[in-house]
Amino acid sequence: MAKNTKKALTLKTLNKSNVWDVQENDIFRMWDAAEKDADLADNARHYTDIVKSAFDVEVITVDKPEVIKKYEARGCKVGQVRLDESTKVKWAIKKKPILRVTDLTYENINHISAVKLIEVLERNFGSGWESLSQSIRDIIESGFDISTTTLPKDRLKKKGGMYEKKIADGFEVLEIPKGTWVEAIFAKEKPEMEKPHFKVEEEQPEEKKFLGDEDEEDDEDLPEMDDRYDDDDDDDDQFDEDRLTEESYRTTFEDADDLDLEAADVADDDDY
Repeated sequence: MAKNTKKALTLKTLNKSNVWDVQENDIFRMWDAAEKDADLADNARHYTDIVKSAFDVEVITVDKPEVIKKYEARGCKVGQVRLDESTKVKWAIKKKPILRVTDLTYENINHISAVKLIEVLERNFGSGWESLSQSIRDIIESGFDISTTTLPKDRLKKKGGMYEKKIADGFEVLEIPKGTWVEAIFAKEKPEMEKPHFKVEEEQPEEKKFLGDEDEEDDEDLPEMDDRYDDDDDDDDQFDEDRLTEESYRTTFEDADDLDLEAADVADDDDY
C-alpha cells in the first residue's frame, strides 16, 4: 500500500502514524531542513521519539570508515543530525520490519498492503485466524475487511462460491491446509473513510543506549540489533481434523450474499 501523503512531511508534522510512510533518507532530509528552526533544540527529544517508533536508531560513537561500512552492511543509513546549537551526532537508522503479527500496531496497520498482511499472517500462522489474540485481530480489522471460511479442500473453490466472489471483489486470500480441509482467510484494505483513528499513546518504551552514555563502542564489536523474529515462537498448534464435521462449518460473513453462497456450498450434501 505505502500510501502517499498529500503534503510533504516535516519534523513538525511527523507523527507515529505517518512516520511509517517515510524512509531513512527522508528522516535525514527533514532533520536537515529543521536545523534552521529556533525551536529544534526544545523539541529534539520529541522528534527522536517519533522517529524511533518506526526506525531502529543507533548513535555512532566511533566515527571511522570501517565502522560506517559495517552499519551500512546491516542495511542502515548513516547521517548526521543536530540536536541543539552545540550538539551534533551521527545516526545509523533502519526502518523496523513488519515480520510478525506482534509487529502490527494501530499506527502501522494502515501503511501496509493486503498482500503484505497475508505474508505476515502466513509466516506466523498455526491453527488459523482464531489462533490470533483478540487484540491482534482488532488491530488487523481496524485497517482491513476480514472474512474466513473453512471447507473441504475439494469444495473451497466451487464455482459461484464465496472464494470466487471474494477474489472477484479484490480480496487477497491465505489458504491454511487442515488435513482434507482448508481454512481461507480473505483480506481487503478498508476505504480510507472507514478506518478509525486511534489516539497515539505518549508513553515510550524503554530506550536503548542514546545520548549521554559514556561508554564507547568498539568498532570490532558492534552492538547487534534485537532479533525479535525467532521462528521458535511460532504457533505450532496441531489441527484436529476429526473435529470437523458438516455441522462444524465455520464462516464469517460480511453480508447476506456471502451467507447465501456458503449455504449453497453445504446444502444437500451428505458426503462430508
